[in-house]
Amino acid sequence: MTSDITTLLAEINSTRPILEQVANKWSVLILTVLCAQPARFNAIKRRLEPITHKSLTEALRRLERNGLVSRRVIASSPVAVEYAITPLGQTLQTPFVALVSWAKQHGETLEQAQTAYDAEDENRTE
Repeated sequence: MTSDITTLLAEINSTRPILEQVANKWSVLILTVLCAQPARFNAIKRRLEPITHKSLTEALRRLERNGLVSRRVIASSPVAVEYAITPLGQTLQTPFVALVSWAKQHGETLEQAQTAYDAEDENRTE
């Protein structure tokens, strides 16, 4: 049993850098938006309010660098940029759908737990 835990911890540590790139709050939401269809920068920004311009730019660059999103410049006036999920990014669709479904199913329970914790925390003394 101890060796199983040691192996699991080693795997967790080896995957941490990847998970930090993919499981970032904005990354998950951006990839979820792009799973449906390619979108321009401003359309993504509108869907993810209150994301800032800077945060969206950084997240898209990180996703592009990791091969999860592609960027296409559209020759128009003004020039537009469209982002699309790559085949590698599409492999995350199933876990993301499961995660969103889990959040919908358990969101109210989490909120109740937070409310109970906060009420109890107010009565705690240090």
